Amino acid sequence: MLYQISSGQGPAECELAVSKFLSYLQRTYQVEVTDCSAGYHAGTYRSVRLRSDVDLSSYVGSIQWVFRSPYRPAHKRKNWFVDFSVCAESEGLDNFEPDKIIFTALHCGGHGGQNVNKVATGVRAVYPPSGLVVVCTEERSQHANRQKAVVRLRELTAQAARQQQAAAKNQNWRCHTDLQRGNAQRVFSEATTFSRSR
Repeated sequence: MLYQISSGQGPAECELAVSKFLSYLQRTYQVEVTDCSAGYHAGTYRSVRLRSDVDLSSYVGSIQWVFRSPYRPAHKRKNWFVDFSVCAESEGLDNFEPDKIIFTALHCGGHGGQNVNKVATGVRAVYPPSGLVVVCTEERSQHANRQKAVVRLRELTAQAARQQQAAAKNQNWRCHTDLQRGNAQRVFSEATTFSRSR
């Protein structure tokens, strides 16, 4: 599962809280950072995306970190919030697998001489992972039409994957503005870690 920790466009202290929460998860669970956006100060992050086979859904929501600001020592505020959310993912169309294509032969009209009515030279090709379908009847041989169908399906699948990735990226970016301060799912401090139910 893919998760995201976000500072929610908060101040530098929230970016530090993202780093602290990431460190906590890395110490406690097996997680892999897939990408991140650096914060203003070294070692801090505006957001981090990570992957884990462990179910981290109990953390989803607002996470509160309690600490005094190392950047503004006179600042009275001690409560800093970050968002932890499940990321949208594209539906696995990145790897095109031609061997999964299902071909159906069909008769086709048009050019092709006498073979048009005698031999099924056209093909209908279905790619189940995406549900995409193409029909190729332009060539005189079924083999050539099959090759053309594979090329078209590859191009259409790549286009669909790009659209999915863009949609997932937009949805994940919206999490940066959805951060709710207060009503934290979990509360952490420098000395203790405890949970608060909603």
